[in-house]
Amino acid sequence: MDQLLSMEALSIDEVLSVLEEADAYRNGKPIPRLDQYTIANLFFEPSTRTKLSFVKAEQMLGMNILPFDDRTSSVVKGESLYDTVKTLEAIGCDAVVIRHPENQYYQSLKGINIPVLNAGDGSGEHPTQSLLDLLTIFQEFKTFQGLNIVICGDIAHSRVAKSNAQILERLGANVYFSGPNMWLDETTNDKKIPLDRAVEIADVMMMLRIQFERHDDKNDSEREKNEYHHKFGLTVERAARMKKHAIIMHPAPVNRGVEMASELVEAPSSRIFKQIENGVLIRTALLHQTMAKKGVKHYENMV
Repeated sequence: MDQLLSMEALSIDEVLSVLEEADAYRNGKPIPRLDQYTIANLFFEPSTRTKLSFVKAEQMLGMNILPFDDRTSSVVKGESLYDTVKTLEAIGCDAVVIRHPENQYYQSLKGINIPVLNAGDGSGEHPTQSLLDLLTIFQEFKTFQGLNIVICGDIAHSRVAKSNAQILERLGANVYFSGPNMWLDETTNDKKIPLDRAVEIADVMMMLRIQFERHDDKNDSEREKNEYHHKFGLTVERAARMKKHAIIMHPAPVNRGVEMASELVEAPSSRIFKQIENGVLIRTALLHQTMAKKGVKHYENMV
């Protein structure tokens, strides 16, 4: 692949290729060197897992990382995203990783001649999170075909839900949605399922963070959080009714005691920190495959 903007743009073969390479690294495959390449991480929204796992992957590959801070860049003077990226390209940057609050921000980057890796666009998509989720599921079940995947929570504002739903269905999984009606739309109507039923049929319970920062009504009182947890959260009691082999996932950060009970974050069925580990592997494989388009052969110049 020459860039990554959305999961929809990836073929199944491309998806499986990234998963295969990432899993090979987990099993001890040497990581290639990309020390002839320079990259910049442009994060216009807060991030811990995505940003730092990209940085870790870039370091493992030996890439040169240009520091970028939107608070001290010409963005504060009104510079457009296009001009910022075009400047980095002119300086000699070989690729950029971007998280931006605007949906499909990359539509404004036509004319950029270096790879763009989407680290999240508003409430649009989050393709690298989707890939690490796929790797986590595949490591557990060795297939996607026929699995019951329940995506639960703030679906309307979740880029994770959008990326995962489309690719999981393409891979043969049965995708269901659960959560408050106000956060579901017409595309989920025939796949909506009550949470108390969902926990009984799910192979994967994929819980989502409530994205208060994207809500028009930002009222997030403790009373409302407790009510949400009781009605739509993965409580200890609900988790006890899950299948023995079922797993719990969450893109994090977790609002403990809201979308899921704090006790479940590190429960035996939880794969939340495995997802974070897989994020480094996925982003390493993705960067390698993207930069391979610029002339690096697979597994050349191994450490």
